[in-house]
Parts: sequence; C-alpha cells; structure tokens
Amino acid sequence: MTESITLVLGARGKTGRRVVARLNDLRRPVRAASRTTGFDLADRATWGAALDGVSAVYLVPMNEYVDQSIIPEFTATAAAAGVQRIVLLSARGVAGEAQPSQQQAERAVRESGIAWTILRAAWFAQNFSEDFFLEPLRAGELAIPAGEGREPFIDAEDIADVAVAALTQEGHTGQVYELSGPEPLSFRTAVELIAEASGREIRYTPLQVPEYVTSLTSLGFPTEMAELLAGLLDGISQGTGDRVSDGVRRALGRDARPFPDYVKAAAAAGSWSL
Repeated sequence: MTESITLVLGARGKTGRRVVARLNDLRRPVRAASRTTGFDLADRATWGAALDGVSAVYLVPMNEYVDQSIIPEFTATAAAAGVQRIVLLSARGVAGEAQPSQQQAERAVRESGIAWTILRAAWFAQNFSEDFFLEPLRAGELAIPAGEGREPFIDAEDIADVAVAALTQEGHTGQVYELSGPEPLSFRTAVELIAEASGREIRYTPLQVPEYVTSLTSLGFPTEMAELLAGLLDGISQGTGDRVSDGVRRALGRDARPFPDYVKAAAAAGSWSL
C-alpha cells in the first residue's frame, strides 16, 4: 500500500520549508505546495491535485495574500478528499486568544470534522534574518512603532519541530499550542544582540504608527498590509506580547530556543553581513 502524503502549504516560507525538510528526513511522503509549484490557496482550481492522496495538511493561511473567507471552503474540500489531520499555523493575540486576523481560520479548522492542532506563534525570530526586518538591519537601522514593548520571539526551527510532531505523532489532536521563546525581549535589546553578534553598528529607532505606514507604502507595500503590520507592532509597544507561552514544552517536552542562540547562529551564517 502506498503511504499517504503530507501536504505542506507555504512550502517555501520560513516554517514550511523547515517542515518539508524534517518530513524528508523522516522519509515521509511530502507534497510541497507553493505558488512556484502551481498551487495557490486563493485558486480553487489548484486544490484537487494538491489534495489527491493526502492524509495530513500543514495549513499556512498567508493572510496578507488570501481572503480568510476561503479557509472554511478549503477545509471542507480537504475533508471531502479524505484528509484526516490538519495542523494550522496561527498567531497568538492577547492572552488566550488568536490574533483577530487568524480567528476565522482557527474556527474553520475546528469545525472541519478533521483531527486538528493549532499552533499560535509569537513573532518569529527569523523576521530579523529572513523577512522584512533584514534589509533595515543591514542598512544599519531598524525603525518601527514597537516602542520599548517586549516580545518572546519564537524560532522557526521550534515551530517546525512542533508542526512535524503534530503531523506525525499521536497525542496532539485538539491541542492549541501557544509557541513563544523563553524570554520576552524588547526590539532594542534584540537589535543590540544582533549588532554585537554581527560586529556591526545597528541602531533601533521607535517610530509612530503613521510614520511607519508612510515608510512602508513608500517602499511599495500595499496600504492595508502596512497598516496591519504597524498595528501589530504598536500592540507590542502597549504590552500585548509581553508574556511567555509554554507550547513548545507541552508539545515537545523541552524548552524553546533562546533568542541569543538564534542570533549567534544567524550571525555565523552571515545573515547581517554586507
């Protein structure tokens, strides 16, 4: 009998590609889906081929690109196709809640009739080395509206470890894992750690929300996305992220990776080199 397939959405993203790598290491059949492979969550015509023979799905809604109202339809299609397990990457909001932008996806997964696990992640550590904070850091200044608020940045490696455990092992069905690093840090402290590890002069500058939205839109960001990101960062300035969650330990029986360890590894890999 052919072993069933795990479908990984967002397979070129920060967590998706790490999930794919781990499943390959476990010799689990995996279908890596992204726009480069012809899959588009917003395009229903691409769902059938992606779901064919699939028993488990790592679902990354990519809310900045996809209307969340499509998620219930996708989960219903997955259930009809025989999918037995869904692991959803979500984002944590205020204590005990998901970010408002993720609540519809969480509800769709819970109501799908499929065994589910939800991963509510804090801000990714890799945002500093693989995403929108990288170029400002390389330019020598991170200017954002986070004030002196703190966030326990979560390493994408930990998220991938939890996701693969939930996709391949028993005991995770019906669990909501809030995933964070072991210590809340301000963005100022994060930048200082990056500067020290990379041997570069990098400064942190708190901005007001309108200034940041203007700076992003001037770089070509859609206004809606710029306002969403600015609002999330402003929330951190007001303390919304200043708490540690125990999801990594609950799921894996170990502590999450400290942010300084991530920084040292990323610096050694040349992430912030010019």
